[in-house]
Amino acid sequence: MRSRGYQIVGAGFLARRGELDLVCRRGRDLVVVEVKTRSSDAFGTPLEAVGSRKRKALMAAAAEYRALAEWRGPIRYAVVSVTVTTDGALDARLLEDPFD
Repeated sequence: MRSRGYQIVGAGFLARRGELDLVCRRGRDLVVVEVKTRSSDAFGTPLEAVGSRKRKALMAAAAEYRALAEWRGPIRYAVVSVTVTTDGALDARLLEDPFD
């Protein structure tokens, strides 16, 4: 995330309705990042695991974070999809604004 211009300001924020894996800043935006890891695509890709239920939970947790942090600016979302390859390497991909 840092190599793409994000500043990580928090990790593992526990809210009443979910958890925020990463909270980042990029420019004037706060970016909530969901990280999904899979060892294979047998049950779907990591990105497919972020469905409408997870989206609602992320938005509810982000609203709670906004209130506690007194954040007044825009909030965006991103998903980091991590797949562990057969040789043990990690294939990570960043999808910005996945809900737009």
